[in-house]
Amino acid sequence: MADIQDYNSTPKYETFSYLPAMTPEKMRRQIAFIVSQGWNPGIEHVEPARAFNYYWYMWKLPMFGEQSVDAIIAELEGCHRAHPNNHVRLIGYDNYSQSQGSSFVVFRGREAGL
Repeated sequence: MADIQDYNSTPKYETFSYLPAMTPEKMRRQIAFIVSQGWNPGIEHVEPARAFNYYWYMWKLPMFGEQSVDAIIAELEGCHRAHPNNHVRLIGYDNYSQSQGSSFVVFRGREAGL
């Protein structure tokens, strides 16, 4: 077991967390992609300590048919203001395949002990 190293890295959430942090413009383009695909945006949040072991809490209902990127960003920011220590993620629900077409963390909460 001496060959195994722990790099003490920050936990990774969703696909984009393995890439450099998204700029506001890149985040806006990802949200625009969700809208262009006809997916319904949904917002979820959870305490960092519970992120891997539990379902995330839904913020209001999914935004069925929402076409405005600004309205989606406003809801993401509203969720973050209401729960500043939680992770907040955006999900694009695909009606056709009845699954998540996209999901990424928009705001990271404070990790325990940091």
